[in-house]
Amino acid sequence: MRSPLCIVLPVLNEAATLEATLQSLAPLRLRGAAVVVVDGGSTDATMDLARPHADVVMASARGRAAQMNAGAALGRGDVLLFLHADTTLPDQADRCVTQALAAGHAWGRFDVRIAGSHWMLPVVATLMNRRSRWTGIATGDQALFMRREVFEHLGGFAAQALMEDIEMSKRLRDWGAPACIRQPVRTSGRRWEQHGVWRTIFLMWRLRWRYWRGESPDRLAQDYR
Repeated sequence: MRSPLCIVLPVLNEAATLEATLQSLAPLRLRGAAVVVVDGGSTDATMDLARPHADVVMASARGRAAQMNAGAALGRGDVLLFLHADTTLPDQADRCVTQALAAGHAWGRFDVRIAGSHWMLPVVATLMNRRSRWTGIATGDQALFMRREVFEHLGGFAAQALMEDIEMSKRLRDWGAPACIRQPVRTSGRRWEQHGVWRTIFLMWRLRWRYWRGESPDRLAQDYR
């Protein structure tokens, strides 16, 4: 499979949201993008729902980092974009990525908008976007993308249970600042609303602080779950 852009989606029991996400990628596929869905052991209909809307649907060891590495290894695009199952790209995402890389960036991410009814969600998204610009660190919700040659040079995502996006961003900064695309991806606010916005904010900041202090990602993943 050869395509200018390879979109890799790591999934696990995402039957409720995945089909809509994949359907939204249909225009990008018509323009040449390839979609690779990597399942980490779903017990629902995730894989069956994915097959009509993806170029490749495959199984791998569970864990977002392992799944993204497996999908990148199978897909043959010159540019890799890693997308969460509950996140929707803007209509012109492929062209935005092409323009960003043509401008000299080796990697980048999108601004994010969080869907939901709580009044704090737009504030959370704004702070996420500003923090990312200030620090050069991207999260998985922001649809991280990079040139394949850079991804392969770095050896892919680190084999860790949590914070793999932050760890990758830190290494990518050696290749320059990220392209920060202002056209936002739209991601689900279900986690925030189910567990409480303030509680989720506190949890995520506490986990990042502990990660910065050197705690094991495996231990952090246990607390996150």
